[in-house]
Amino acid sequence: MLSRVADNLYWMSRYLERAEHTARVVDVNLNLSLDQANQAANAVRWERLTRALHVAVSEGNLANDYAITQRLTFDPKNVNSVVSCIGTARENARQVREKISSEMWLQVNTLYLDVKQTGIERIWKDQPSLFFMSVKNGVHLFQGITASTMARDEGWHFIQLGRYLERTISIATLLGEYLEVYPVAREPISTDDYFEWLGLLKCFTAFEAYCKVYNADLRPYRIVEFLMFNAEFPHSVRFSVEQAVLALQDIAESTTMSKNTRVHRLVGRLRSSLSFDTVEDMEGSGARAYLESLVEQCLAIHESLYEAYITYPIEAALP
Repeated sequence: MLSRVADNLYWMSRYLERAEHTARVVDVNLNLSLDQANQAANAVRWERLTRALHVAVSEGNLANDYAITQRLTFDPKNVNSVVSCIGTARENARQVREKISSEMWLQVNTLYLDVKQTGIERIWKDQPSLFFMSVKNGVHLFQGITASTMARDEGWHFIQLGRYLERTISIATLLGEYLEVYPVAREPISTDDYFEWLGLLKCFTAFEAYCKVYNADLRPYRIVEFLMFNAEFPHSVRFSVEQAVLALQDIAESTTMSKNTRVHRLVGRLRSSLSFDTVEDMEGSGARAYLESLVEQCLAIHESLYEAYITYPIEAALP
């Protein structure tokens, strides 16, 4: 596969995952704002979210749900807004239309046109949750169409790799912002903090899955353990890294690339640590520092992926 095609498919998948994640967490925070009338607490929550999404927002707008929703969802100057991410994903898909199915192109194009013809004024008059649900469902539909119509070739594996690497970074970054404020305690959560931890689980569609494992007794220690180390839940760090490893292995096999390259060593090392680490190990090195290190490892994996498969020197491709 041409490196240009691999690059487009990889970033198409990453940007769609980022758009779905942003739509989900903004929707959760808007609902929490309705449940809690405390403007100071609401501003702190938005500040935490915008840091996790790497979006700069003026301090005066942190208590303004309307302004911050506009910034995170529709602002074209914000490259990480929902509309910007979907637009970039569509552009990447457009450049490789011959490598994806017509159904995939139709869905990503439809999703783009739907969000482009919508604005903050329109969704604010109706129900913002309905718009964010349409974005989430649109991305999920694209992923389902991809799974149903695309051959399991190199392109498919680059799409999977982009999706799960982006998801790993998103989970670790947002969780790190929470653990900067809230301790990893084993005791039940106080009434004041209940909505915060509930919101964290809902940001990853994890509340019902968590309850099936631990029941509805929310405890920070269990929540962190579930989001970090559960091997079966799709929005846990360990599950996402495992899927990234499998995608990289399949890419290596289809390209006859050695599995001993730097990118494979890095991702294998990360998978190994997540397979054996516990919440106590996180606390031992500092939970925030542990998560920052995890994100740094993901960025190193991204860079080494480019060195091996995207921006490699031409001599490396010669027999």
